[in-house]
Amino acid sequence: MSNFSVAFHGRDNVMVLALKGELDAHTATELEEAIEKCKTDQAFRIVIDGTLLAYISSAGLGVFMAFIEEIRAEEGDIKIASLQPRVYNVFDLLGFPLLFDIVDTVDEAVQRFAAGSATSEQGV
Repeated sequence: MSNFSVAFHGRDNVMVLALKGELDAHTATELEEAIEKCKTDQAFRIVIDGTLLAYISSAGLGVFMAFIEEIRAEEGDIKIASLQPRVYNVFDLLGFPLLFDIVDTVDEAVQRFAAGSATSEQGV
């Protein structure tokens, strides 16, 4: 039984994926499937809500890297919001704030899409 889940909700033409639990090699396929669904639905403006994400492994981080170029090629982006400090430290250690827009709140990430921001800035 998986201790990871992805909940979808749309907001202001942005798809928010709320992650819950532990994202690792055993659960990474669930996030892959969620992002594939976004692509199928032509939803290329994606916010990852990490409020309830308790843990992420390198396999989980790899999912983000696997999709980012494809999403950006469609004039979209993946923004990451509301990471717990422990989880943010893993992203930071591997240089993700240089590649991804990581912000404090989902509201801020959605607003950045509205403003057309595609910059990578650290917000945590």
